[in-house]
Amino acid sequence: MAMTLRLTEVEQEALRVTAEREHRSMQAVAATAINQYTSARARRVSEAIDRVLVEDADLLADLA
Repeated sequence: MAMTLRLTEVEQEALRVTAEREHRSMQAVAATAINQYTSARARRVSEAIDRVLVEDADLLADLA
């Protein structure tokens, strides 16, 4: 799927510098960043839910 990503000049330059330093395309660097962000976010949400289930088990039982 194609999409347009609008970046500030500073963001674009940072992406360009990173891509050059890693000998990768800007597309590859951006895709990696998106994958890392989304997988880390999903993990944090899951960990937060698990923590609530444990820490607030008594409250959740009372509410049920």
